[in-house]
Amino acid sequence: MRDLVYTGFMSLDGVVDSPGGGPGEEHRGGGWVVKDVEFLPEAFSLKGEELEDTTALMFGRRSYEVFAPLWRDSDDHAPYKELPKYVVSTTLSDDALVEGWGPTTILRSTDDVVELKKSEGGAIFIHGSAELARRLSDAGLINRYNLLVFPVLLAAGKSLFSKADKDKQVLSLRASAAYPNGIVKLIYDVVG
Repeated sequence: MRDLVYTGFMSLDGVVDSPGGGPGEEHRGGGWVVKDVEFLPEAFSLKGEELEDTTALMFGRRSYEVFAPLWRDSDDHAPYKELPKYVVSTTLSDDALVEGWGPTTILRSTDDVVELKKSEGGAIFIHGSAELARRLSDAGLINRYNLLVFPVLLAAGKSLFSKADKDKQVLSLRASAAYPNGIVKLIYDVVG
């Protein structure tokens, strides 16, 4: 069974919306990763460490439409270029896929994600895609959270975790670190 890992930047109050700002990420607090916290390379080392474990990427439609054209041409994201990509969407058409960014498959349902998890291969990392992450978490499909928590309170925006009345999920801390700029790295395995 393949692991499904959510990785992202999160405010202390759980918002993952518009961390970098930019096109498609209009939010009144947009850009909070780069505007509000001193940049320390060691605080972002998790992103480089993840490359070793990433065998595929998964996105919701909106995150795919923002990331694909930017990451395809980005030197910082070059290692992702030829990895398999999966977009979970009921509305994205095949002709809307971004050319030149490696193999991309559209999954139409949560059941398709279940089948993908049963396939051979390593970890699949979800970037952005807050709505998708909530849906997959509610379905018990996320195995791990790799989070960089920023010392900001946004009070508005998309939350990583749903407010649905569902069974409790227990997490086990795999790793953590705190950095002088206030960022905290938290890696949790979902155990039940």
